[in-house]
Amino acid sequence: MNIPQSTLPRVVIVGGGFGGINLAKKLLKEDIQLVVLDRRNYHTFQPLLYQVSTSGLEPDSIAYPIRKILKKGKNCFFRLTEVLEIDHNNNTLHTSIGSIRYDYLIVATGTKTNFFGNESIKDNAIWMKTVPQALNIRSLILENLEQSTITDDPEERKKLLNFVIAGGGPTGVELSGALAELRAHVLPNDYQEIEPSEIRIHLVEGSDRLLPPMSEYASAKAKEFLENMGVNIHLNTQVTGYDGSTVSTNKDRLSFDAATFIWSAGVTGAIINGMPKESIHNKANRYLVNEFNKVKGTDNIFAVGDIALMKTEDFPEGHPQVAQPAIQQGEHLAKNVKRLLKGEQLKPFKYFDKGTMATVGRNRAVADIGKIKTGGFIAWFIWMFIHLWFLVGFRNRVVTFFNWTYNYINFDRAARLIIRPFKKYNSLTTKIENVDAGS
Repeated sequence: MNIPQSTLPRVVIVGGGFGGINLAKKLLKEDIQLVVLDRRNYHTFQPLLYQVSTSGLEPDSIAYPIRKILKKGKNCFFRLTEVLEIDHNNNTLHTSIGSIRYDYLIVATGTKTNFFGNESIKDNAIWMKTVPQALNIRSLILENLEQSTITDDPEERKKLLNFVIAGGGPTGVELSGALAELRAHVLPNDYQEIEPSEIRIHLVEGSDRLLPPMSEYASAKAKEFLENMGVNIHLNTQVTGYDGSTVSTNKDRLSFDAATFIWSAGVTGAIINGMPKESIHNKANRYLVNEFNKVKGTDNIFAVGDIALMKTEDFPEGHPQVAQPAIQQGEHLAKNVKRLLKGEQLKPFKYFDKGTMATVGRNRAVADIGKIKTGGFIAWFIWMFIHLWFLVGFRNRVVTFFNWTYNYINFDRAARLIIRPFKKYNSLTTKIENVDAGS
């Protein structure tokens, strides 16, 4: 791995998400050797992935090089690798490029898509957890639109213009809204051969309301916004399978012939092999941590963000798996690491809930901020301001702001590009072959 030997304590962070990056930023100037490991060389601002997938932003607007964050540090190193196993008895990490010893280890690996054991969905659906996957969705949407203009089969055309999204959480709601805006404001100019009414958008949710973690007001308002935008909402409906052509559900008479099926119905912890069995919550697939973010059954291993399950009186099932808990845990753990190095007593983590928001579309969003429940333009404006504020890097904030301003004034989405095809079409048939599926 070519990390130099040092007499300084070595702190290794696995994962460059919100938790890992905010932790690293607070440790840059400390007298430690800081090592960050990740499978990608950039931090992804995941709340805006859906805008990449629907042509609103280019990927470099929401991605930031990890090395650029670490370059201000004194003894900081980044390695592009996949961590394979933790040998907690010997304080060693085994990775795809070699092994490394640590004095303190922080796991911030976040989550991965959960298919709940449904292999047909895993094999044939498309999902969105990374920038490459968001680009896959963008290519798939645009390719299906292009193919719909040349097919002479009405059933195939209907399938190509059917978009089904499973999961009525923030990702599903935001994707549905963005697709509805694309249909209303952009596609009529680009695809004059397609009537907007031919494009059908279906949002399928297993519970009795959208945005289950949010207030009932937010759920009702989001549903109202989406229905007014022409999105078909199916509540109390579970997707049971997808064969690449038809989305089946738990309702006998409800299925969808669709060439685009996006799965956003659940996540599970991205745990690493080798940790003590008692440290893992099997149902949630997350590491059990105490009030100091220390992993159960270990002495010098910590976890932050979505992968960490900290049960408290206010959050008996753990903190919500969103950005704010990860950011706050990362910053707080950095302070505790400094206390550890000085031999001081650790301080427990206390989550400050700043509220929950979801955007539905132009001038439409919902927000739960303490006792305040709001929806519409004010919530949308707050959502934009907060997301700009938390983007990593001044350039990213400027580029995103100008993109949003351009899109707002011109009712346009400039990034309608098929950079790398997701599907290959045979010139004689409409049979498809997935390329780089779920990369």
